[in-house]
Amino acid sequence: MNIFQVVKENVTARQAAEQYGLKVNKNGMVCCPFHDDRHPSMKVDQGFCCFACGAKGDVITFVADFFHLTPLEAAKKLAEDFQIPIFTDNEKKRNTSKKKEKPKRTLYQTEKKFEEWEQESIHILSDYLHLLEEWKIRYAPKTPEEEWKAEFIEACQQIEKINYYLDLLVFGELQDRIEFLLDSGKVVKRIEERMEEYR
Repeated sequence: MNIFQVVKENVTARQAAEQYGLKVNKNGMVCCPFHDDRHPSMKVDQGFCCFACGAKGDVITFVADFFHLTPLEAAKKLAEDFQIPIFTDNEKKRNTSKKKEKPKRTLYQTEKKFEEWEQESIHILSDYLHLLEEWKIRYAPKTPEEEWKAEFIEACQQIEKINYYLDLLVFGELQDRIEFLLDSGKVVKRIEERMEEYR
């Protein structure tokens, strides 16, 4: 699982709202922080939905909008604030092995350019995943007879693939990450261009 899945399995929007100072009543209603709300109009549970301004999404969307963060930054903040471990077993083994033997520095490890390229790719993919998850909810057909919208189809086709890419870049071995960026750098670039159409 990637960081987004781990966080969403461990923290609800309601828990996040309470953690960051919002008063949630017993019915799960709270004054919406995204507009001038004097009477509780937002429902917070696993996700959130404001019946006044229409804001809605999952816990990562909530924190990203609340603190003006990117989805990846929001996920990292939640992981830190709720003390959620986001390392896989392979990551832990790598960390342990680093203590036992001096790591070998390769050209890619010492070049800042690669690190910047990798981080930029993670940000692009995480933003795209966030957009796809919104599309899957927003453009889902309301009836069996309704024609599927292009955004909904794209979300259904791409979410699993983008999750895999993020897993690889966040948790993968260095060599696997290098090979991915060398082989799929153009794919990430096309995704970035695709997202520009919706900004």
